[in-house]
Amino acid sequence: MAHIVVMGAGTGGMPAAYEMKAAVGNKHEVTVINEREDFQFVPSNPWVAVGWRERKDISIPIKKYLGKKKINFIAARVDKIDAANNKLELSNGDSVDYDYLIIATGPRLAFEEVEGSGPDGFTQSICTTDHAEQAWKKYQEILEKPGPIVIGAMPFASCFGPAYEFAFIVDADLRKRKIRDKYPMTFVTSEPYIGHLGLGGVGDSKSMLESELRNHHIKWITNAKTTKVEAGKLHVDEVDDSGETVKTHEVDFDFAMMLPAFKGVDAVVDVPDLCNPRGFVIVDELHRSPAYKNIFSVGVCIAIAPVEPTPVPTGTPKTGYMIESMVTSVVHNISDELAGKTPNTTATWNAICLADMGDTGAAFVALPQIPPRNVAWFKKGKWVHLAKIAFEKYFIRKMKKGTSEPIYEKYVLKLLGIKKLSD
Repeated sequence: MAHIVVMGAGTGGMPAAYEMKAAVGNKHEVTVINEREDFQFVPSNPWVAVGWRERKDISIPIKKYLGKKKINFIAARVDKIDAANNKLELSNGDSVDYDYLIIATGPRLAFEEVEGSGPDGFTQSICTTDHAEQAWKKYQEILEKPGPIVIGAMPFASCFGPAYEFAFIVDADLRKRKIRDKYPMTFVTSEPYIGHLGLGGVGDSKSMLESELRNHHIKWITNAKTTKVEAGKLHVDEVDDSGETVKTHEVDFDFAMMLPAFKGVDAVVDVPDLCNPRGFVIVDELHRSPAYKNIFSVGVCIAIAPVEPTPVPTGTPKTGYMIESMVTSVVHNISDELAGKTPNTTATWNAICLADMGDTGAAFVALPQIPPRNVAWFKKGKWVHLAKIAFEKYFIRKMKKGTSEPIYEKYVLKLLGIKKLSD
């Protein structure tokens, strides 16, 4: 009997565990190790930060639902991966042996790369539910005492969609409260232009998002290299296409949410030859480490080269649909090896995203994610807002049910009116 360990229980790790167990049944053992005891639906964090959701709405106890599928769960942090001996050392002092390891940790939030940033500094985050709850506390303060708001993304950020979402959600919330006129808003991003999204743009994303920001009275600074944050002040170097500073900004704020750079988590970074210089797991087309043939990886923690060079460094996002495809690839390849077959399943790196904008929304499809593309479109409408709400409920329901079906393939494509990816 082989022991397959999934390290991480987020939007990649939980589906990986369910799909892996469905594939191997009782012939092999599946264990999930996660630092927290609850699964959090991260895409809903922007709503938490304005009080539209609470933790109980978007999280479920992991052990309860994994147990129903006979999947083991350990609530502890992995402090060391002993890849040479196929062993994990945990924060509780225990060790766990594995035959196969699936790394699905997500990223480490590198707030230290910009002095004064992060929840322990002067900016808020929506990357975790804990951070979103702290942002909600800070947001309530400015509701009582209006002032300027700054939202955006730091250098080396790789997931820009939530920053746009949060900007429009805050705008919508303030309009609902009939106090939007009291809050100047500025969007500060390391992207070379609005709507780049770490993807080189998708369809008409540049003009559409510029128009939306303009219509919602949100100013912006692009090619923004945030260098330092002080109480109430964001220090930004605006650079040209060659990376030379053309203007410096001191952007005042009473509330700031800036997405940080991502890096790999410490236990993963420390494994020789496993990661790139930023700590992301290097994988081949089978999503397997070239250095360790029994280590696979999925999700935000894997290494993907930037779509294109940008004056301020930006990463490439890993969207839910793409992560789902990675999971399926890994599950099939491990299953094949266990059955004595040659693994050959590759992931399809397509980007499909539903972005909420408070009372409307935007959806984009990039097939494949990296240009040139067979399909590239970007559309807006209230239907996207409603679709994202529906998808939140659907995804959490499926995590409770323990589904091994592809969630995005079954539901998001249907919401977008796409029968298959060739459409």
